Amino acid sequence: MPVRAVVVGTGFGCRVHVPALRNAGFDVVAVVGRDAEKTARRAQRAGVPEACTSLADAMAIPGVEVVSIATPPATHAALAIEAAEAGRHIICEKPFALDALEARRMRDTAARAGVVALVGHEFRFAEDRATARALLAAGAIGEPRLLSHVSFTPLLADPAAPTPPWWFDPSVGGGWLGASGSHLVDQVRVWLGEFSEVSAALSVVSDREGVADDTFTLRFSLRPGVQGVLQQSAGAWGPPVNVTRVAGSGGTLWVDDGGVWVATADGQRQAEIPEPLRLPPPPAASEDPRHRFTHIELSPFTRLCEVLGDAIAGRPSRHPVPPATFQDGYAGMLVLDAARASAALGGERVTVPAADA
Repeated sequence: MPVRAVVVGTGFGCRVHVPALRNAGFDVVAVVGRDAEKTARRAQRAGVPEACTSLADAMAIPGVEVVSIATPPATHAALAIEAAEAGRHIICEKPFALDALEARRMRDTAARAGVVALVGHEFRFAEDRATARALLAAGAIGEPRLLSHVSFTPLLADPAAPTPPWWFDPSVGGGWLGASGSHLVDQVRVWLGEFSEVSAALSVVSDREGVADDTFTLRFSLRPGVQGVLQQSAGAWGPPVNVTRVAGSGGTLWVDDGGVWVATADGQRQAEIPEPLRLPPPPAASEDPRHRFTHIELSPFTRLCEVLGDAIAGRPSRHPVPPATFQDGYAGMLVLDAARASAALGGERVTVPAADA
């Protein structure tokens, strides 16, 4: 029988978590939301049989083994701890928590409960990022020494554009550093190692005032000795730019427009995506604004759910990329905390504590 799952959150949860879990073989039996009428409507639209207004009610449905959390970050700790203490396996969205203190409590509770607990860093499984990770691990550019990531997008440039309410509210974990930077921090960690020091600036480029950041610049050092800069703005009008480069002792690797390239003394080549890293075909892009990113997100999230299923069953993972665990969520929050502390100090360098300390 399929493993039964419930999804907490009626936005991204219904749009991505529900179909991804189904694609991976889970039986999604309930959606949980705060507004009973809206939750019932969205559950019906998603073809989910039960609509609940509390996680406790959803977990009381016979046979539920998995809780997938797709709510604003300020709610993650309470929900994840409730699920873990009830012995349920968990996927929790990013930003993982409000701060590292919450994140550590989540990690420790899940560890004591002995449940599988993963973080929604689905882009670990994106074909370009997974291929870049494999090439770096294989020594394609020698010893990595410098990373630069630059991204400009108009996603939040228009102040009238609809966004989730928490995105611009710093009191509940809002800001582009958490919403997008958390993915980047995880990408750097899984590619190159742990952060040791950061210097950061958080700012607002769009025509807004008194809100959380839509732009960040993060200069960092890693414990392996790599130096780098992560810079993103979601408030920049114009064509999107999204380029990541890693320079090493024997070459340079870069990801640009979904392709992975390597340059060495022997020349430049585009890397092939290894078959084990290929994702299931994405759905067609939708004209519905609620689904404008579904074709980008659904395939890697399906892979994350497949890996969750493998871990629950106690079988080897069908995918060579390791998923982000609650330990990774805690390590990432240590970096975000240090970045916010640095920004509050005008960009002073701040040490990132070791996550195993």
